[in-house]
Amino acid sequence: MSEQSDPPRDRQHGVAAGDRRPLGEPPPPSDPAASTGSSRQVARVRSRIGRSGPFLGGVVATFLALVAYGLINPAPRPLTVADVNEAVGSALASQTPAPPRSELVYAAIQPSLVFIAVDEPAGAPAARGVGTGVVVNDTAEVLTALHVVNGATAIHLTFADGSTSEATISVRQPDHDIAVLQPASPPASTVAATLGNPAVMQIGSEAYVVGNPFGLYGSLSTGVVSGLDRSYQAVDGGPEFKGLIQVDAAVNPGNSGGPLLDRNGRVVGIVTALVNPTRQDVFIGIGLAVPIDVAGGAAGLPPY
Repeated sequence: MSEQSDPPRDRQHGVAAGDRRPLGEPPPPSDPAASTGSSRQVARVRSRIGRSGPFLGGVVATFLALVAYGLINPAPRPLTVADVNEAVGSALASQTPAPPRSELVYAAIQPSLVFIAVDEPAGAPAARGVGTGVVVNDTAEVLTALHVVNGATAIHLTFADGSTSEATISVRQPDHDIAVLQPASPPASTVAATLGNPAVMQIGSEAYVVGNPFGLYGSLSTGVVSGLDRSYQAVDGGPEFKGLIQVDAAVNPGNSGGPLLDRNGRVVGIVTALVNPTRQDVFIGIGLAVPIDVAGGAAGLPPY
């Protein structure tokens, strides 16, 4: 039995004796089938990469957009105690109520208000009487109640700016208890009152009376219209006044001749009387005013 031996090798080149080729000779070509399989695998990998490219690009673009947004719009800083206090203060300030209606009414009429003091004739119960008037035009003519100045030996006016002047009666309307006074030296600037429309006043409408009761300058009283088209005749005789507005806003001596105002501060009447069956000049709840469309006619004013 013979022993099998390995094929002889070329000890110099370390190759099998059957695979000898000269040095430098390229290896034999590879198997075409194997090359084709490898190419197909590479193509498949490239195709997969190509298909995933847009997705990866979108992810990168989204990340960059988020980074850019964070840089442009940084997150708000945390609220501090000072921020909270400021917000609370602002909210409370916005809830501050508007001033009372009576304040607005008074502010509207006060620049036109006139204090009237008269020297009474000899034998009168008092040496001096007081009343109220209101400036009704640019020439500083003053509308008031005739009984305030009738028979006076001198009439003294004090305007809202503190200036004073003597005055004379330029117009008398005894049938309506209305007089127009012309100041001898009117102030440099006057503010004429705004006239309202007494026809829109109804029972229950807000009513404001501003005047100088008992000589207390610029006093305001509030109430409502409590009657319309009232008639009144003084207990000591004289003409009967008709078409009067009745109010429950306080009227006392010194208010006569002053303005009756609506809720917008417009003059709707001139106070003429208070009703008191006890013959005492104190208010018991009924005041009367001549509508301004009647009273204003004495000064040549339009109906309202």
